[in-house]
Amino acid sequence: MKLSDNIKPISYLKSNAAKVIEKLKAGHQPMVITQNGEAAMVIQSVADYEQTQETLALLKILAQSQQAVAEGKTMPSAQVFNDLRKRRGLA
Repeated sequence: MKLSDNIKPISYLKSNAAKVIEKLKAGHQPMVITQNGEAAMVIQSVADYEQTQETLALLKILAQSQQAVAEGKTMPSAQVFNDLRKRRGLA
């Protein structure tokens, strides 16, 4: 994804808001909005934002899991399943 392909001045956003919204929904690419010639913000559709947040959450969980393994904070799966059965009253 190259943000440089989708840069517009804030004046464009002001005068073409509906068109921008449709483009963001259809293209699934964020848009950089400039103000006074400098990047001021990035906008994207709500669906794409939610997908990004879900991806970041999964990556965070993965990083935490890798850190736990590296620190030896693990237990055998048989022990985990036995503990779960006990909690559910199945053991």
